[in-house]
Amino acid sequence: MPKVGGRETCITATSRSEGTSWFGARRSAAYPGSVNKRLPVLAVDIVLVVVFCAIGRRSHDEANALAGLATTAWPFLGGLAAGWLANEALYRNKSLPASVVPAGVIIWLSTVVVGMILRVIGGQGTAFSFIIVATSVLAVFLLGWRAIYATVMKRSAAA
Repeated sequence: MPKVGGRETCITATSRSEGTSWFGARRSAAYPGSVNKRLPVLAVDIVLVVVFCAIGRRSHDEANALAGLATTAWPFLGGLAAGWLANEALYRNKSLPASVVPAGVIIWLSTVVVGMILRVIGGQGTAFSFIIVATSVLAVFLLGWRAIYATVMKRSAAA
């Protein structure tokens, strides 16, 4: 690994400065291959997708709490998994899963697109208004937390 500022770091096209990726997500030599660093990011994504589905079910007063939530969530969780796999395949050792660009965008778009395709395959609705709402809410959730995280990390690094 090349050294920048006296410490090992991953240097890629998405790196902007010493040890940071776009939008300030921290890089380290151990990060790209470290499952321990990826699991919390994946867990946040999973929780937010499930929350999105729970809010949607609640707003339509749908019954069967757990079974209904699982039925609603599985297509989007499948899309989330596809996004994570795509990010790993395209940017392994180059993009942090907690970064907004490119990881967050890839994961968000995959969650929406693959999620909608899986909803159609599963016989669930994909009304145009639902696609707009799902795209918007999942953008706020999946990109928003990453942007907040990056801002906090950037400020703490500067302090």
